[in-house]
This record gives sequence, C-alpha cells and structure tokens, in this order.
Amino acid sequence: MDESRTDETLMLDYRDGDAAAFDALYARHRRRLYRYLLHQCGRRELADEMFQEIWMSVIRIRSGYEVSAKFTTWLYRIAHNRLIDSFRARGRLAEFEVDASDAEGDPPDYPAPSSEQPERLLERAHLAGRLVAAVEALPAAQREAFLLAAEGGLSVEEIGKATGTGFETAKSRLRYAYSRLRSELGDLR
Repeated sequence: MDESRTDETLMLDYRDGDAAAFDALYARHRRRLYRYLLHQCGRRELADEMFQEIWMSVIRIRSGYEVSAKFTTWLYRIAHNRLIDSFRARGRLAEFEVDASDAEGDPPDYPAPSSEQPERLLERAHLAGRLVAAVEALPAAQREAFLLAAEGGLSVEEIGKATGTGFETAKSRLRYAYSRLRSELGDLR
C-alpha cells in the first residue's frame, strides 16, 4: 500500500475503478470507525451491523464522491447519520446512552508485555475501566465530539461538519467533554 497517497486521492481512485484503493482506505480507517461505533451504541452486534452498512454506503455512493472535505469528515458524517437513524428507530434519539448491561462478549483485551507482573496488569485494567466509564458518562453530544476527536482523529472543524453543527458548537462540546474527563480522572495525574 502506498502510504503517500492521501485518503481523498484513494477515494477518488476508488471512485474511478481502483478496487485496491478501497482496500487501502478500509485498512486505514476500519479500527477507528468500529471503536467509534461501539462506544456510541454500546452493543457489539449493533456496531457490527452499522459498520457493515457504513462501508456498504461508501461503496454504493462512491460514484458521486467529490472532495469537499477530508475523507474522514465525509466518512464520519455517514457514520453519524447512520447512528441517528438507529437511535430514531430505537426511540433513543433524545439521548445517546451506552447501557453497559447490553454489552456482550468478553471484556477488552489490554495487551501488555509479558514481562509485566499481574499487579500491574490489574492496575491497567482498572484505569482503562475508569476511562471507559468516564467517557460513557459524558452527555451524548459531548461523548460524540470526544470520540470523533479521539477515535476518528477529526479536528474541531471536521467534527462540526460531521455532526452538522457549527464550529463553535463542536468546540464547546469538545471543551466540555475534556473538562468533565479531567474532573472525573483528575486523581490520575
């Protein structure tokens, strides 16, 4: 894979028939997109379904793709709209909540060098759990802005475009999210 090609160039190449360009885009963005969806909906099976639908949308609408923003902004806008549709269908549009009791599967695997002692592994798992809980406790709009920045790598301007809000609204949501996380996890410094 040619790392020097931008996402936008890859998408234009894919639009024009280069299937390998899609493979490169998928490889670059699949993990972040999936984590974003999983954090937003809280259920693996729902995240899996939406993940597939989003990539199918990319495939389906590729012929109309034009560079009007970064590819990630475009991709996460599709994801945002799919999430909104899902929340509407489930009657949860007013609040994006993650219900930990709905989460299925094994707990996340926190990789660490095998030379670490069990006490250190337990401490890391505890800290990771606190971080996940703190992110899940954020109000929906703040959580979405934080996850788009942290998982999607989007700028404030791109977050605004992806969520259909203005720059100042996206900036405020992100600022409040960081402030709440600092407050909640401040003892970790």
